[in-house]
Amino acid sequence: MPEVELLKDLTPPALFALAGALLGFVLQYVMFPGGRRARPWLGDMFYAILRGPVVLWCAAAGLFLASEVLTIERPLALGVRHTLFVLVVLSVSWSIARLVGSIVAHFSRPLHGTHASATLLVNLARLVVLMLGILIILQTLGVSITPLLTALGIGGLAIGLALQDTLANFFAGIHILSSRQVRPGDYVQLASGEEGYVQDVTWRYTTIRQISNNLTIVPNSKLATTTLTNYYLPAMETAVLLAVTVPNESDLSRVEAISIEVAQSVMKQLSASIEGFEPFLRFSGFAKPGITFTIVIRGRDIVDQHLLRHELVKQLHDRYRTEGIQIV
Repeated sequence: MPEVELLKDLTPPALFALAGALLGFVLQYVMFPGGRRARPWLGDMFYAILRGPVVLWCAAAGLFLASEVLTIERPLALGVRHTLFVLVVLSVSWSIARLVGSIVAHFSRPLHGTHASATLLVNLARLVVLMLGILIILQTLGVSITPLLTALGIGGLAIGLALQDTLANFFAGIHILSSRQVRPGDYVQLASGEEGYVQDVTWRYTTIRQISNNLTIVPNSKLATTTLTNYYLPAMETAVLLAVTVPNESDLSRVEAISIEVAQSVMKQLSASIEGFEPFLRFSGFAKPGITFTIVIRGRDIVDQHLLRHELVKQLHDRYRTEGIQIV
């Protein structure tokens, strides 16, 4: 019967494919015995390439071996080879896309320790690699891609007119990331007053995580045209200023010496301060209640200013009270 003959023809290739898949599972277990967290000799990028496709590649190798060794009708063998080619190219393209995505994510990752990412660049890099893989498949199978590209161009023009705002946000996001003026993980303050860490830049909007752990969602096109302050450029270090006013009859030399001594003590006690920086004091002028001056210390991060100023105020208050220095 034809069904029995077809079953006989399909059984050997299926067994070869099953044997290849079992070999793939064994290899995957040997290379990744503990899954993602246990990679004794393979790094993250090799893990991104080999984690899933190993089984598929071994199964495809088994099918290809079956088509070469066994006597299979030509139409069936040709169909098997075309199917294998499509599966292998797609899996290789997906693996390379994951590798490229991992590389882009690594180089777009901020130098400081934050859980931020540039999803837009990662997804764009993966999409380009997958599109190249699909074009290779179509070209190899004899499908002319010129009419397809023409149709995509005309369709893309129509879609672009209909999605102007979306495309504006998309290209604004690319501009934001490529200019490196706003990077994932940076602490920024918008002209409207919102501030926080840049959490992610997607194809449509940028997410900013406030210190209160709330999220501010800003369209990329708005962020690209607004005025903002990036507290992490050109460096993360920041000056912490504290303004103080003392009565006119105060001994300014004594006030200066005591204030600097207290500021030095604060910087030695707190890890948020910059090691080796010498605090200083500058008198700024005469005010109605007395003489004003500013104490300057330096912190590692813009967020550290709150702790540094808090401790400086406390210790200055105690020391001034002990030394009999009044504050107005």
